[in-house]
Amino acid sequence: MTDRSPLGIIAGAGRFPLAIAETAKAQGRPVFAILLKGIAGPELEGFPHVRVGIGRFGAMIRAAKGAGCRDLVFIGSLVRPNLWTTIPDLAAIRIAPQMIRLYRGGDDHLLRGIAGLFEREGFRLLAAQDVAPELLMPVGPLARRLPSAEDAADIAHGLGAIAALGPYDVGQGMVIGARRIVAVEGAEGTDGMLERCAAMRQSRRLNWTSDTGILVKAPKPGQDRRLDLPAIGPATVERAAQAKLRGIAVVAGSTLMVDAQEMIRIADGHGLFLVGVDPAGRAAHV
Repeated sequence: MTDRSPLGIIAGAGRFPLAIAETAKAQGRPVFAILLKGIAGPELEGFPHVRVGIGRFGAMIRAAKGAGCRDLVFIGSLVRPNLWTTIPDLAAIRIAPQMIRLYRGGDDHLLRGIAGLFEREGFRLLAAQDVAPELLMPVGPLARRLPSAEDAADIAHGLGAIAALGPYDVGQGMVIGARRIVAVEGAEGTDGMLERCAAMRQSRRLNWTSDTGILVKAPKPGQDRRLDLPAIGPATVERAAQAKLRGIAVVAGSTLMVDAQEMIRIADGHGLFLVGVDPAGRAAHV
């Protein structure tokens, strides 16, 4: 039976918060959105919502409880906030020593700690894929172009590197070609990494042929799958094309995607492959 309590969506930027809200609505579940001020766009303003500053932990709790939420989903892109310039409320001040400890680590460490704060307030944290499993990347190719045997070897190499870097809480993506890793996702996120690759191409610091390079994305080993799962969308495909890559490979069932048909249209228009693989880099239908 569908839970009739409102699904609380703590929303960052991008298209994913709206996709989750629309799926919940189609399932007959009310939605209450907590839009992070200065980060979340206007897409969820058609739902009951409140805008809250990112340091207003107490205000978020009060808003979610006041709306009757029991379940929360964290979704949307978010730049790691500066602890010292964030304006806290009283509840945040009370947990300031704990927040300082959480900031002494990578993003996964920080997100797990913040999730724990909400859980201690009685909320249940759901993964986006629990609400909308159709947003998960399937196994196999989506676009017309298929990866070659050489591409498959690069994909497997990239996935191995992501797995090796995982214990250090390094990003979920990298760009690789001809067994050479040229970019690893850092604080700038996937879009920033691809923009960096495009700039290296333009300046000829990256002297690949025009048909070399793959974006590979995968979750970090041991990552909390409720939080910050790898994600791609039309902007990812467009930026991969601007960086003159051959294609995009992500781990199927562990990567969120939004606007799949638009992604396919862009990939086909630029001649990129777009494929979901298993953790070893294999795609069942290639």
